[in-house]
Formats: sequence, structure tokens, C-alpha cells
Amino acid sequence: MTKVLVLYYSTYGHIETMAEAVAEGAREAGAEAVVKRVPETVPQEIAEKNHFKLDQKAPVATVDELPEYDAIIFGAPTRFGTVASQLRAFIDQTGGLWAAGKLLGKVGSAFTSSASQHGGQESTLLSFLPTLLHHGMVVVGLPYAFAGQLTLDEISGGSPYGATTIAGGDGSRQPSANELAGARFQGRHVAEIAAKLAK
Repeated sequence: MTKVLVLYYSTYGHIETMAEAVAEGAREAGAEAVVKRVPETVPQEIAEKNHFKLDQKAPVATVDELPEYDAIIFGAPTRFGTVASQLRAFIDQTGGLWAAGKLLGKVGSAFTSSASQHGGQESTLLSFLPTLLHHGMVVVGLPYAFAGQLTLDEISGGSPYGATTIAGGDGSRQPSANELAGARFQGRHVAEIAAKLAK
């Protein structure tokens, strides 16, 4: 059975919700999907003061376990048009895996969130690409076969580079049905390609 890791960082819960949808999609394709998160790097008192979502259910991942999976789908919110530092700090610890070629040929993919439609979703997803390619991963996005990203009926995230959601300036907007459908599609798509490569 193909093993897919959905590895995320979520400040307020939007990416956590998207991660669960991505994993659902991977399971629909017959994969074993595991959802894990990276450690929080913000001091506890600051996280509490700023109302971070600190009751996330997913266990914390370790760098050493990444080679166990056929595909890794990374999720993180946008920070000034790039990947949130918590996930970036985790990825920056994968130098030993890179040196040993431990992620070579595995599928890599990403999803994100931002406060607004033009808040850096695409630049954040694109900033994942160099790291995935440096590891020799096969990059998979969210193709236009997911027609939901072409909708003009609502304000919605979504990009050929990966699923996205728009949180709103105050974080009150939760992922929409269309955005969650995109996340499930991406999870399914990644799992299907990982299964083909595993053959």
C-alpha cells in the first residue's frame, strides 16, 4: 500500500482542516495517509496571547521518518508571500536526508492558506519547489482537471501549484466546500501518482 504523509504547520486551524481533507483524498485513492505536524517554534506565552490553535490532534513528526513515505504533501500558511518559518525550520533540518538521497524519486506536493486572494498563495507554493527539486522529488500540483479552481461563482482559493484557502484578514473565514474539494483532489492525485511510481 502506498504511504502518504501530510505534513503541516497550522497557526489558527485553517491548514489543519485542509490537511485532513488532503489525507481523505489520498485514502480515497487507496493509500495509507498519515497526518502529522511540525513543532511550534513560537514561545507558549506568545502563542496563547495571539490565540494560536494549540489543541491540534496530529502528532509531531520527526525528520528521520520522512523516508518511510512514498509521498509527502506539505502544508503551511503564507507569511509575507512565503512558507511559514515553523515548517521552513523543519525542512531546513533535512540536509542529512538530502546528502543520502533519501527522498529521491518520492512525490512532493504542497498546499497553503493566506489572508486574502492576493496574499501570496502562489508565491508560497512556488517557494516549495526548489526544496522539493533539490531533494530529487517528483513534484505534483493541483491540475485543472479539478475544475473547481476555475469557478467565478465565489471567492475561492486554488492554484495549479496546489490547493489553497483564504482565511480572511481576521482569520474568521474557514475553508470552503470548493477549497476542501480541491484539497481532496490533490491528495487523491498525489496518491495515484505515487502508486504508479512505486510499481
